[in-house]
Amino acid sequence: MAAVMLTVNGKAVSVNAEPDTPLLWVVREHLKLTGTKYGCGVAACGACTVHVDGKAVRSCQIRLSQVTGRKITTIEGLSDKGDHPLQKAWIAEQVPQCGYCQSGQIMQAAELLAKTKAPTRDQIVEHMDGNICRCGTYPRIVRAIERAAKEA
Repeated sequence: MAAVMLTVNGKAVSVNAEPDTPLLWVVREHLKLTGTKYGCGVAACGACTVHVDGKAVRSCQIRLSQVTGRKITTIEGLSDKGDHPLQKAWIAEQVPQCGYCQSGQIMQAAELLAKTKAPTRDQIVEHMDGNICRCGTYPRIVRAIERAAKEA
């Protein structure tokens, strides 16, 4: 096991973990950034979504060896004060119920808004497909993304 250098939420960090350790566990267990959630372990639900070099990825399926030297952003790094337009819109639209999927949903939506400033409803639905909300708040999620796009 060797130390691996990463940039997480804008900070250089060193992690001692096996190269095949999923990024999810590096983030949660080694770095203690617990906003990223374990959902299914097979990249099917989206609860573990983080950004690697600005791209939304399922951290349960990305190995530490694949992210060495790359820029990783977790929900904690989306905004220093928790006031990203998506985070504010999530509250305004009363999206969370159980809240478990929210960090993954927000990180997936952030990727969309970073590349498409004014997405259509169809673009939002297509981009968010694959991020599961067990509480079924999909209409609120879409409204929150639409609101964030207008306010960003």
